[in-house]
Amino acid sequence: MLGSGRIRIETYVRRPLWRLLISDAPLPWADVYTLKSIHCLNSEDAQRELFAFNKTACHGFPHCPTALAWDPFLELFAIGTKTGSLRVYGAPGVEYVVEHDATSPVIELHFVPKQGRLITLLENNTLHLWEINMKGAESVLEHVESCTVDSKLRIFTCSVQSSGDHLYLGTEGGNIHLLDIKSFQMTDTIIYQDLVTQNVPEDYKINPGGVEAIAEHPLDPNKMVIGYSRGLMVLWDNQSLNADQTYICNKDLHSVSWHGSGTKFMSAHNDCSYFVWGVNTSKAIESVEQCYGPYPCKAINKILWKRTTGKDDFIIFSGGMPRANYGERHTVSVKHGGTSKVLDLTSKVVDFFTVDKEADDPECAEPVALVILAEEELVVVDLSSDEWPSFALPCLSSLHSSAITCTNHFANVPQDVWDKLLDVGRKQAVSCSNKPWPLVGGRVTGEAPSQHDLLVTGHEDGSVRFWDASGSCLRQLLTLRTARLFGAGDGPSGFHSAQEEEEEEEWLHFHKVGTFDPYSDDPRLAVKKVLFCLQTGRLVVAGTAGQVVCFAFDPEESENTPEAVQLNFVGDRDSFVWKGHDPLQVKSCSVKSEAGFHPDLVLQLSPPAGVTALALHSKWGLIAAGTAHGFGVLDFVQKKVVVSKCTLNPHDLAASGDMMSRRKSFKKSLRESFRRLRKGRSQRGRKDKSMTKSPDSRRPRRGEEEGPSSAVASPASRHNESAIDPGSPLSEAKPVERQVEARSSDDALSSMVRCLCFSSSFILHSAATTPTLWAGTNAGAIFVYTLAFPPSDKRDSDPVQCTLGKEIHLKHKAPVISIHIIDARGYPISDPFEEDPKGLVPPQRVLICSEEQLKVFTLPSLKPFGKLKLTAHEGARLRKSAVARFHSRSDPARVEYCLAVLSNLGEVALHSLPDLRRQMLESCLRREDINGICSLVFTKDGEGFYLSSPCEFERFSLSAKRMVAPHCQVDLPEGVRPQPPQPQEPQGGKEEEGAPTEVAAEGDQKEVAVDVEASQAKAEETVESVEKKPELSSSPATSPTSPKEESSEGGDDDKGGLDSPPDSGISSLVITKNESNFTTTTSTVGDLKSLELEDLLPADHEALAEKLRSECKIEVVREKRTVVVVREETLVNGSSPTN
Repeated sequence: MLGSGRIRIETYVRRPLWRLLISDAPLPWADVYTLKSIHCLNSEDAQRELFAFNKTACHGFPHCPTALAWDPFLELFAIGTKTGSLRVYGAPGVEYVVEHDATSPVIELHFVPKQGRLITLLENNTLHLWEINMKGAESVLEHVESCTVDSKLRIFTCSVQSSGDHLYLGTEGGNIHLLDIKSFQMTDTIIYQDLVTQNVPEDYKINPGGVEAIAEHPLDPNKMVIGYSRGLMVLWDNQSLNADQTYICNKDLHSVSWHGSGTKFMSAHNDCSYFVWGVNTSKAIESVEQCYGPYPCKAINKILWKRTTGKDDFIIFSGGMPRANYGERHTVSVKHGGTSKVLDLTSKVVDFFTVDKEADDPECAEPVALVILAEEELVVVDLSSDEWPSFALPCLSSLHSSAITCTNHFANVPQDVWDKLLDVGRKQAVSCSNKPWPLVGGRVTGEAPSQHDLLVTGHEDGSVRFWDASGSCLRQLLTLRTARLFGAGDGPSGFHSAQEEEEEEEWLHFHKVGTFDPYSDDPRLAVKKVLFCLQTGRLVVAGTAGQVVCFAFDPEESENTPEAVQLNFVGDRDSFVWKGHDPLQVKSCSVKSEAGFHPDLVLQLSPPAGVTALALHSKWGLIAAGTAHGFGVLDFVQKKVVVSKCTLNPHDLAASGDMMSRRKSFKKSLRESFRRLRKGRSQRGRKDKSMTKSPDSRRPRRGEEEGPSSAVASPASRHNESAIDPGSPLSEAKPVERQVEARSSDDALSSMVRCLCFSSSFILHSAATTPTLWAGTNAGAIFVYTLAFPPSDKRDSDPVQCTLGKEIHLKHKAPVISIHIIDARGYPISDPFEEDPKGLVPPQRVLICSEEQLKVFTLPSLKPFGKLKLTAHEGARLRKSAVARFHSRSDPARVEYCLAVLSNLGEVALHSLPDLRRQMLESCLRREDINGICSLVFTKDGEGFYLSSPCEFERFSLSAKRMVAPHCQVDLPEGVRPQPPQPQEPQGGKEEEGAPTEVAAEGDQKEVAVDVEASQAKAEETVESVEKKPELSSSPATSPTSPKEESSEGGDDDKGGLDSPPDSGISSLVITKNESNFTTTTSTVGDLKSLELEDLLPADHEALAEKLRSECKIEVVREKRTVVVVREETLVNGSSPTN
């Protein structure tokens, strides 16, 4: 076995092996070990064990919600969105996310009581039925049926019968249509408006308006209140088909709600008035005119009337604010006896419902919580506690309470640090309700998280929020606000005084609920970078105005004055003038801090541009920050600057100041655009001529083969790039390279610092590692600084020495995205936020990721080890990169590290380290989704997060083992769902041989046959069952004629009609073969051999034509107007499989 292993390894390394033996690495056999692991990694079985792309979960709040539904029996609620997305939630961790095929907005949602079924109405006038069904060990939400309503019927409102048999559809014309939920087809029963309004005054008979509300009687399911938009209401009896009582109000109707006793109901209208009506009289029992008058008020959009046991009733309604003073407010008013409160939200109220506790009296309800769905957040109010406090959300949090400006992920947080964060979070949530979370539908079946993961988001208002990302629910832990450290400067401060907060009049009893706040006090407060040390708890937050705030964790409250340190990159040289925003002014007074993160240092960079790169090493006591003008290192132990470097071109200092001001004139911008266009064309025109010049006469274009050339280097050493050795494995198969235009200095601000990295590496020699700082810029320059620390007993007094050690300039001059120090196996070295890894194998290498290439250099010699050209080979540019670890699915001891990258095309890829071989390439985002690409962050465990909308993270996994997804189950009571309709027995006794009336199971070859003498209903049912199978269709099939358009009897009635073709004609042909559904049209039976195949895939044309000629048997089973079903039997080894 050992011999065969050696032969395989030597065959694999072959020519490059001599390079490994003469390299300066102390252990050359480490590379042989690396290549052996790479060989194993490249096998398909190993890839399946390690890598798999899956989108696993959605975190946050659904974007643009439009509808809400609540099932009080299963305690589940559903949310529909503007894009056609459907979400069902229960207890934390119980979550179902599906999408409609059409992107039409969801108008209404209705649960079928107790059945785990949900009906959705879309704006395109289609109804859809969804079911929660068991699939394996967990439940899934599946689309079952759909029904298209006649486009002439504009649906105003819907209501499900308590029995679950029918869905009432109230239309604009005033009629009510019924949908049979069992068959999910429209019935012939229609409650006509003329019938309902027989006994009403003539004025309302003419035009009572559309059906605005349908409310079933709480005790008698045969009765319901039908409300019309002009104010007419009718108590309708479905058994006698008669109006028991008629109610007339001269105000437009918006909502109706029954009292629990069933003896009265309440109606809400367009001027903030509501009336109480009895079932035995047509006159109003009670009326409340303009409850927030006397001035004109807005309409009440929805009202709920809840009867409680031995107490005053709850009256809850949305809207109704006085137009003049509070017309822009989004409110929900709650009245309970003498107590009333106006819940004030920041965004529009979509809908609401109450969670009721079972009472001894079936006519009563005990509301324990009020759930309000607004356009930007979900608010849950505790109605069982005094003062009605809000619940802290365990899920569906408003991530964008202030716009998200940056994101970072920290995996495997130590337990002691995690406990401290939880303790601080509990202290911050002291004003929230301490009652258990009221929404508890379903149950979680997945395992508990094996580690603690932290997602940290920075926001536009200067706040930093910590989220528990360990499981499928993203739960907020705590919030840190940095705005309190800064006072009002020259820029807009916008700090509201306490008096402005209390301006509302007391009689309205406004109570602010929710966390969504779209307004920022000062745009300079926006957070650009966040770093958190998992070992020490130190936090660093960098902002838009060049501010870098350092926090230390303290579990107790304290009051201190953070020290301010200035760092100027450009100074007074070359008359540099900054034309951008002013820096924030740090408060000179002491700042009181609650338990948690306490500020101890504020570093102000000058010019005050946004921070573009940040690095932290708590053990060394250093912070590095970079902007578009340079970078610097701060010693937060001694609170002084260690080193600073300006990266601006000396000849373009003035231009840089003007560029950062973002005030360039339109004329200048247009002139530069044409200049770049002319320059690009001239370079393409001179391509052939330039090939005759010497290599040193011009900079090679990216994408061409690069040779050695002079590069700027530090006095310590000079190193250039060179192409990879032709004998290396990476050069065995070179793809065709596309031409990449040379990057102009005007394309981007070349001085911008893109990445900073602290690491202990072999930069000076291979005998011992040296603390270093690596900095990469937009111009493809990498600066390597060596760090020298004083003895530990003099650390507080002696300065830290920082010296430029080496300098690398990439020939293609693409922006440097990230820098990683790895060992011979590709394992990352000395992550400053984790414990130092053990068992590292030399030699060390540095992986430099630029927008166009991935390059690996050996340390300390900086000799090229390998590279991968992305832009030249694929036309893609790198946007994000990170080193991630992947555990094997079957072998827990096996761990591999790979480089995860995201391109501007929205594709994620994995590359093995250090040889950069691609292991996976998947499309993750649309290339047009710029916000999603810019917000994506990789985790160290092979997962990723990106903003699918401003308020929601999409979570995906690249790992075959680690997939954090919701696993849940909903238990349905026995016998609550109606039995599916049984298939009818075919006429004529037994079936013909070779023509079974069934659809084969998924994965098998599909055979559909219908007996020639079967009934018409059976034929239509079989056709629909074939065409509704999504897995059978590879091309769109012609749908069968609606049964309503056909005669209900067979025989001669099937023939004739204006739209009927001759009996011998075939208008639609369906041929089923090997899980493919071929659909086409022809005119006669004789044309079967000359079918038109334009609608098929090109690859299927020849195969189908061949089958039609010889290898298949085509049998016309039934001809009926526009539907023909045929059965194909493919010959196997010269015989039919059914013979």
